[in-house]
Amino acid sequence: MVRHQPLQYYEPQLCLSCLTGIYGCRWKRYQRSHDDTTPWERLWFLLLTFTFGLTLTWLYFWWEVHNDYDEFNWYLYNRMGYWSDWSVPILVTTATAFTYIAGLLVLALCHIVVGQQMNLHWLHKIGLVVILASTVVAMSAVAQLWEDEWEVLLISLQGTSPFLHLGALAAVTMLSWIVAGQFARAERSSSQVTILGTFFTVVFALYLAPLTISSPCIMEKKDLGPKPTLIGHRGAPMLAPEHTLMSFRKALEQKLYGIQADVTISLDGVPFLMHDANLRRTTNVEQVFPELARRPASMLNWTVLQRLNAGQWFLKTDPFWTASSLSPSDHREAQNQSICSLDDLLELAKGNTTLLLNLREPPRDHPFRSSFVNITLETLLRSGFPQHQVMWLPNRQRPFVRKVAPGFQQMAGSKEAVASLRRGHIQWLNLRYTQVSGQELRDYASWNLSVNLYTVNAPWLFSLLWCTGVPSVTSDNSHTLSQVPSPLWIMPPDEYCLMWVTADLISFTLIIGIFVFQNYHLIRWRLGGIRSYNPEQIMLSAAVRRTSRDVSIMKEKLIFSEISDGVEVSDELSMCSDSSYDTYTNSTATPSGPRGGSSHTKTLTDQGGH
Repeated sequence: MVRHQPLQYYEPQLCLSCLTGIYGCRWKRYQRSHDDTTPWERLWFLLLTFTFGLTLTWLYFWWEVHNDYDEFNWYLYNRMGYWSDWSVPILVTTATAFTYIAGLLVLALCHIVVGQQMNLHWLHKIGLVVILASTVVAMSAVAQLWEDEWEVLLISLQGTSPFLHLGALAAVTMLSWIVAGQFARAERSSSQVTILGTFFTVVFALYLAPLTISSPCIMEKKDLGPKPTLIGHRGAPMLAPEHTLMSFRKALEQKLYGIQADVTISLDGVPFLMHDANLRRTTNVEQVFPELARRPASMLNWTVLQRLNAGQWFLKTDPFWTASSLSPSDHREAQNQSICSLDDLLELAKGNTTLLLNLREPPRDHPFRSSFVNITLETLLRSGFPQHQVMWLPNRQRPFVRKVAPGFQQMAGSKEAVASLRRGHIQWLNLRYTQVSGQELRDYASWNLSVNLYTVNAPWLFSLLWCTGVPSVTSDNSHTLSQVPSPLWIMPPDEYCLMWVTADLISFTLIIGIFVFQNYHLIRWRLGGIRSYNPEQIMLSAAVRRTSRDVSIMKEKLIFSEISDGVEVSDELSMCSDSSYDTYTNSTATPSGPRGGSSHTKTLTDQGGH
């Protein structure tokens, strides 16, 4: 009587199950396949790769513009009519979407490595399309509504490109393992040439990319200029409510070069400090005087303005995510702040710092519309504040201002021809940090013009402008920037060249080693064991890229061939396994039959099962 042994033996393959299950919801063995990926699924892979690059760009952009989050929120406040912090939720959503897309891409690449057919699940396809569409809409909205902000992307690359280059080298070196595997598996020489040519074109382009990198921080340390002076933007708005005495006092404690303030004039002719056109964002006017909430701030009397609280909004909305860091005493002080008059600021700052003053023009029907400049000048001169410590930004009635207060430092808020600037006796330019280049800074310095850039909050941006040679910046984050002892990084050109060449050589050596290893392993497998294979084995070894049906037929031929011939199957056959067969091991049956001979059967390890 013949004793039978099982033909198939299933080994648990948890990693492979998770790989195909998470990517395509193919958790069962029979659902997996080593067939070529269909053209439709290849298209989805290309779309996935494109979405990865797009979301990576958007995430990088949105992370780098955190310097301007407050500006972004203020812009939305003017459009929507209420204050809310949209910047951080957008950042978190973008990071989550990028992580999801990156995870799918890693799973797809793992499918390529193990030779599994890619089959992205329809839920992932929906998520991919939604993320792609959302990213395109977000980028288009920024291009339409916040066009200047894309300049930040180019500026940030001046500070990060040397390190992004190293990251790109590491990524392409790791991808070479997959590319080398595809090269080794390619049947046609034309396919191998295409793979090799495309990959090494990208690699060598990346190796030469530093030739296009220009960063002001790649310089000799001895050529580094002095640290830019700091001007507190509306005081110290991260530590106290903006334009309040507490905010200005916090700025003075940091011993800044200057303080910036926006001056407007009340209905009864009192200059006070307020940035917005109305009082809704920075006071409790909606609770105290709801009927006056949308009225221009300059159309209210000073007695009414004094009754408003100008500090509670800061603790409630926490615009810079810093309110929780206040001490209990600072918390109580912030809660009880009121609107600050120009007289109060002049008394506090006299002899202690420089003032950068900007005037807000009152509405057309304001009783002091034609004389608000005169009233502000009278207030300044009457206070005895040193004229040389006043930086005067308004362009209105500038000749009159120069005549009345010749000691003021005249400042222009836009680029103009040099001849025009000299006729106006301009000593300073006050520009957004995206509006000036390094060459322009050098030109202005040669014309004896100083430049102040606003609003600089991020240490990386401050460091970059320091290396560029900017003499002064306006900042909301002056308490942090004042503690920056030197640029975050500065590298001599020789050191950068050495780092660049060394990184390229290491990457190239690793890539060549990976290609040699992959192909040597293949050659040894295909040629080294050819003497011990029968014809069916050789045919099966060459069928790595054939369909599962063809390979199954060949393996059935191999099994019956070896059973009849009594040939032991080589262990190296396991390298060409497909979804039906992975490895072959020998097992023997109990002798039976009249001749007492031995019969041979095979135990089969199956990935996909029949």
